[in-house]
Amino acid sequence: MSLRIFRSVAVIMCMMSSITLQSQSMEIEQKIEDLLSRMTLEEKVGQMNQYNGFWNTTGPAPKQGSAAEKYEHLEKGWVGSMLNVRGVEEVRAVQKIAVEKSRLGIPLIIGLDVVHGYKTISPIPLAEAASWDLEAIQHSAAMAAKEAAAAGVNWTFAPMVDISRDARWGRVMEGAGEDPFLGSKVAAARVRGFQGDDLSSPSTIAACAKHFAAYGFATGGRDYNTVDIGTATLYNMVLPPFKAASDAGVRTFMNGFNLLNGVPVTGHKLLQRDILKGEWGFDGFVVSDWRSIGEMVNHGYVPDGREAAKRAVEAGSDLDMESYHYLEELPALVRDGSVDEALIDDAVRRILRVKFELGLFDDPYRYCDEEREKTVVGSEEMEQAVLDMARKSIVLLKNEGDLLPLKQTGQTVALIGALADDPDSPLGSWRLAADDNSAITVRQAMAFYEGNTLVYEKGADVVVGPTSFVRDLETNTTDKSGFDAAVAAAKKADVAVLVLGEHAFQSGEARSRTELGLPGVQQELLEAVYAANSNVVLVLQNGRPLALPWAAENIPAIVEAWQLGSQSGHAIAQVLYGDYNPSGKLPVSFPRSVGQVPIYYNRHSTGRAAPFDPGTVFWSHYIDEENTPQYPFGYGLSYTDFEYSNLQLSAKTINRGEDLTVTVDLKNTGERAGREVVQLYLHDRYASVVRPVKELKGFELVELAPGESRTVAFTIDESLLSFYDRSGKQLVEAGLFDVMVGGSSVDVLGATFELKATGN
Repeated sequence: MSLRIFRSVAVIMCMMSSITLQSQSMEIEQKIEDLLSRMTLEEKVGQMNQYNGFWNTTGPAPKQGSAAEKYEHLEKGWVGSMLNVRGVEEVRAVQKIAVEKSRLGIPLIIGLDVVHGYKTISPIPLAEAASWDLEAIQHSAAMAAKEAAAAGVNWTFAPMVDISRDARWGRVMEGAGEDPFLGSKVAAARVRGFQGDDLSSPSTIAACAKHFAAYGFATGGRDYNTVDIGTATLYNMVLPPFKAASDAGVRTFMNGFNLLNGVPVTGHKLLQRDILKGEWGFDGFVVSDWRSIGEMVNHGYVPDGREAAKRAVEAGSDLDMESYHYLEELPALVRDGSVDEALIDDAVRRILRVKFELGLFDDPYRYCDEEREKTVVGSEEMEQAVLDMARKSIVLLKNEGDLLPLKQTGQTVALIGALADDPDSPLGSWRLAADDNSAITVRQAMAFYEGNTLVYEKGADVVVGPTSFVRDLETNTTDKSGFDAAVAAAKKADVAVLVLGEHAFQSGEARSRTELGLPGVQQELLEAVYAANSNVVLVLQNGRPLALPWAAENIPAIVEAWQLGSQSGHAIAQVLYGDYNPSGKLPVSFPRSVGQVPIYYNRHSTGRAAPFDPGTVFWSHYIDEENTPQYPFGYGLSYTDFEYSNLQLSAKTINRGEDLTVTVDLKNTGERAGREVVQLYLHDRYASVVRPVKELKGFELVELAPGESRTVAFTIDESLLSFYDRSGKQLVEAGLFDVMVGGSSVDVLGATFELKATGN
């Protein structure tokens, strides 16, 4: 077949596919209108009502109390969705009531927080972002979707795409870090992974971009706190990942608990009606966060549930998660003329549209296949996927004297730390369907390397209190009884590997911290072991950036291993012993001190960014700490070395509408094959809205053999030069731009070009 014929066939096939999709969309819209015309007001509002799983569906139906009332609502068709119902048997039971007992038989959409895996757990999202590997991240989400869908779930409350600069905030573990460009790429990848190419496939689930918007900027890093940011930050830092998720076709959004500019985001019309559903043309639906409609009363925004329901639906919140105010208040509000029924119809259309797209009207039980559940959930395919993701997520922070990788034979290794033998903490927070204590531990995995002698000592517990998701943990701050044994083991060893950090539930929702060091007595344990044997490898298991200035100065090798999920131990052991060369880069800055927080690379310059003359104190700085982070955004080492050279621009001056090509030569100068994340940053020197000192605008993952070189090219177009003004208008302004390319946000080569105003 000639190239011309091939292209013609391809064009025809694309046109036919587009026509088919349009036809299917029109058919769905006709079915929605037909169904809507037959619904009572209460049934419409019922579609806007979501209940948490409220009884054991395999047992008898509840006979009294709140559960009995909710059961009756299911039979009446007054429930549109349920969450936290999982497993084919459970899902089939609730779906059967909705479909076979209600008047219109409208199926339920079943939601669950499938944040980084269902039963088989992948690394926490912050760790996945450290891979900078969009294909791997998309595959991780696809595997999570496949496993969850096999267990009856068809909607996940993920990805969380909140940008956050504050390591005190526990939910930083749930996002992609501090940068809107990387965050946008990760958001789109995760949406594509969850939803696939066909939302009606029983191997895909609807995704949900959350929390719309600015939740990650909670004042003081305290979860659920208010947010106070300017509109330039809103449009340039907060909204881009949400826009990327919308452009990727995400079918649902979730609002949040926070205020934004004095208005609870659940009742924020500008965000939901004007920007999301207006400017962006989003035609899916918006779900509230847990009882966030009712919490508008707590904020002092509305006096009662009636007004909360009114403000929320007017603002564009379509589905009420567990506050009950829509079901209790909206019918009366419509009947007395306080709420236009057109708003109800709009919300119901959106919810029904997603249900049709999921194929639930064609087969309400399409996610209820017991054989598929047995075959897929916990399968080898899932385990291999999370292992691959875990290895790619590890970041090598320090490796003085090439202490790593460890020799695989002839050494005695002292493995120290409670987390080294903890099968639960590596799962991280948000693993609702996983079996507790199911992760492979570092101790288990290192034991496979039989050429060395492995000696384990706990040293000290991290926590001594309850480990429930909903209860506070009691940190071990006094018990050092295991120190002596740990020190003795270190003295006899060739190298000591300490696995230290956070328990799984010391980060995550409602797990804000005011201190960012190693919790409890772990810092003392680290110093005691180091005094006995200076050949120390510190492996960090944590859900947030930690401030570890002593370790950064003294410990020769530091590995950021996050909370890596089910295959955590194998991934860490393979990196420690050199079977896998680490390539991760930090998606978030690590502070030297909690006093620097919030700290982030894409800061603005101040009027006094540096001293005017030697010895002056009148410039922006601390008197007791440096301004710079301990480990910057984009930073990460390898077991090989990479050399950057010959940064070239295709032109020194370009006009509006023209592209610029940036090239740089990269060489692997070490003795191992390795992968480098080549990063492109830009700085707009002068603008009507002051731009950050540098902004990530591109990255490429490049694998090189020892001695191999490659030229890496980036194309800079107007989209990369644009920014938003304070009213949300996108601008491209003429002027000078600095180009920076390198292996982190600080280790870069630089050049400059000018964008001319001509060509407008």
